[in-house]
Amino acid sequence: MVSEAPQTRILDAADLLIGERGVHGVTIAELARRAGVSRPTIYRAWNDADDVVRAALSRRIAGILDRFPAPVGTGRAALVDDVVLFSALFRADAVFGRLLEEEPEAFTRYTLQRVGSSQRLILQWLADAIRQAQSDGSVRLDDAEEMAVMLLLIAQSAILSHGTVSDLIDQTAWERELRRAIDGHLRP
Repeated sequence: MVSEAPQTRILDAADLLIGERGVHGVTIAELARRAGVSRPTIYRAWNDADDVVRAALSRRIAGILDRFPAPVGTGRAALVDDVVLFSALFRADAVFGRLLEEEPEAFTRYTLQRVGSSQRLILQWLADAIRQAQSDGSVRLDDAEEMAVMLLLIAQSAILSHGTVSDLIDQTAWERELRRAIDGHLRP
């Protein structure tokens, strides 16, 4: 296994390349050059450039989720706020924002064709927050994991479609309607 410092440098290089060139601009040779490591060093941790891209995107998701404290005594309103804030942070992220604007098809490849590690991180966060909010009675008492899947689909669809509908609905209305959709999904 590659030590943490080279892995971090490789993922940092992937972030830069994705930000500059998109996911298709990430090659093992360019990653090695930018990270200051050999290609075999990269291959010891990942099978190909696609695996590095997935790892870099998962790390970015984890970084966004790290901004949210562990839910303690939060209810539905706080959960709705957190999902809307997550959506805003995701869209504002340098790499995800670039992909949303210039390479939205990347999300088909990395998020819509299968449930990957990034989505599993989000699903765990959502399920934990739902269970916590269920404890105060503000969220319906159905299966938290199943509810988290649908909540992910609602938010993911809103995020991925935002650019498409921005001429039809302004930012304030978009956020208001997203809040209503999330709140309605969670309401007892």
